Amino acid sequence: MPRVKNGTIHRARRKKVMKQAKGYFGSKHRLYKTAKEQVMHSGVYAYRDRRQKKRDFRKLWITRINAGCRENEISYSRFIDGLSKAGVEVNRKMLSEIAIDSPQAFAELVKVAKAGLEGKTVAAAPIKAEAKKEVKEAKVEETKDYSKLTVAELREMAKEQNISGYSTMKKADLLANIK
Repeated sequence: MPRVKNGTIHRARRKKVMKQAKGYFGSKHRLYKTAKEQVMHSGVYAYRDRRQKKRDFRKLWITRINAGCRENEISYSRFIDGLSKAGVEVNRKMLSEIAIDSPQAFAELVKVAKAGLEGKTVAAAPIKAEAKKEVKEAKVEETKDYSKLTVAELREMAKEQNISGYSTMKKADLLANIK
């Protein structure tokens, strides 16, 4: 039997490592041995930092919320405690977005938190399917510009207006028939 050498497999393995090391500095993208070491380290860093990224973002959100709280004369810890006592369940990501985008709404949340610290709770009524549908209908009526609606929303409106063949119509046809 002839001797079988693993030249193609060996080359493919090295080629794969060199492809992963593309763009690295210095010999780390040219020489196989250093490239292999760097690719292994890079994998470890990526694994670690995927977990660390979550911590970093939470720190950022807390910092932003704290800044908003300080503007409204309350500490971060008392704000979060007040929200939990008031029965408000909003995560820190959304709180930080509210603090940045709409300071008035954040000020209202601070009032709710202060009321929660005094022992008052906010009753959050569950939204039923009917209420959701009413909100959706009000949204559609407000936006008289039907071109901004999705095809699914337009088909639903066509169904309510008893337009035949709405399921196969394109958006332009739906717009023409609804108007």
